[in-house]
This record gives sequence, C-alpha cells and structure tokens, in this order.
Amino acid sequence: MMSKYDIFFHKISLIISLAFLWVMLSGHYTPLLLSLGLLSVLIVAIISSRMNLIIFDQPILQLYFIKFIPYGFWLIFQIIKSNIDVCKLILNPKLPISPRLVTVRSSQLSNFAKVIYANSITLTPGTISIDLDGSDIEVHSLSKIGAEGLKAGDMDRKITSAEANPYV
Repeated sequence: MMSKYDIFFHKISLIISLAFLWVMLSGHYTPLLLSLGLLSVLIVAIISSRMNLIIFDQPILQLYFIKFIPYGFWLIFQIIKSNIDVCKLILNPKLPISPRLVTVRSSQLSNFAKVIYANSITLTPGTISIDLDGSDIEVHSLSKIGAEGLKAGDMDRKITSAEANPYV
C-alpha cells in the first residue's frame, strides 16, 4: 500500500512529466501558451486522478528510466542495423522478402517494460508490433531473418535485465 506522500509525489511527477512533454512537443515559449499548457496539464491530471486512471505501481519521473539508457543506445544501433538490412532487401532486384506473422513472448513483469518491448519492435525497421496481449506480442516481420532475430530474444533479455537491475 502506498502512503499519501508516495501518491502525492506520483501525481506531482505526472504533472511535471506531462508539462515537460507539452513544452517539448509544442515548441512555443510565450507566457500565454506556457500558462495555457500548464492549465491543460493540470486539467488532465485532475480528470485522470478523479477517474482513477493513474496507475501508482508504474514509475513516471522516478529514476527508473535511467536503467533503460544503456538499452536505448543498444536500440539505436539495432535500428541502424535493421535499416541497412531492409535497404538491402528492397534494393535487391529479386526482392527476397518473406512477410510473416509471429508471436513473441515477453518476459517482462511490468506493463511499462512490455510496452517498451513492443514499441522497440516497431521502431526497428522491418518489424511492427500488431497486438500486445498479456505477455504475447503479435509481430509482422518483413523477412524470415527479422522474425528469427526476434525469436532469439536479445531485445527481450536486455529489457528484462534493465527492468530488474537492482543497482539503480
């Protein structure tokens, strides 16, 4: 059970995160637009709180995201590598694609980490997450090699290890 302090900190973290996201996405820094953005963030936070849409077991602004920074660098490398592989497939005159649907099992415990896994699959060219149902992710792969790469489980293991890292 979370204390009132933890719930308060969680709500404040949500407000700060939403405000930061709003500022980054809007790109407008005039006093009027900043105040309207803050007002909209507060309204969203209040409505979400009243509707019990805020999940308190999921981190928002806490140091949890720091665990995923090394994974982010690894993912960038995988995106570049996948871009090259997809370019080779498309530029090949024989167009050796073999599209397929595969179901990949995620070993993550939190919904946050499962969503990161599904979104990471979509970010890598040649694969798209279609459905996330419990621990199963249905994926469309452009090639057999891409499907086999997912089945090997490197991405899954890296996210699970970041999720379980006790040192941060």
